[in-house]
Amino acid sequence: MEEIEKRDLYDENKNLTGETMYKGEEIPEGKYIVVVLVYIQNSEGKFLIQKRSERKNGKYATTGGHPKSGESSLEGILTEVKEEIGLDINPEKIELYYGGRSDEERVFWDDYYAKIDVPNIENLQLQEEEVASVHWFSADEIHELMKQDKFFKNHYEEFERLEDWLKNKQ
Repeated sequence: MEEIEKRDLYDENKNLTGETMYKGEEIPEGKYIVVVLVYIQNSEGKFLIQKRSERKNGKYATTGGHPKSGESSLEGILTEVKEEIGLDINPEKIELYYGGRSDEERVFWDDYYAKIDVPNIENLQLQEEEVASVHWFSADEIHELMKQDKFFKNHYEEFERLEDWLKNKQ
């Protein structure tokens, strides 16, 4: 039995309000939660993408989730990567490439990027409730998955932001 995650609530300026809510509850009017995700890219330029479990819509996506109550955004993404795909990432190897707010969804997006080689991804310990499998995909393959409606749309939008950021970084 998984425990229900408690999340911190923020105001529109991303200040902690001291209030919390549980996963699955509706986000109160005027409050926000943080969503974190990370795109991990290897030295060949491919991205570590997971196929979500059928319970989670079965689409391809990157690793992400929500920081638990008391965790910072960075701690939250490190926890999610460890829980979902069994990978420990050095916090110095991870970089915030986008932070934004969606008033419609009542969330702050914190998108991270890490350039690391992960050997033997078939040996990663996947969280079965959330992740069916992991794969290395090129940017072109990710675009193709999106065209076929096989990639999680919210994560694809953040991937497009990443591509712009990487172009400007060079």
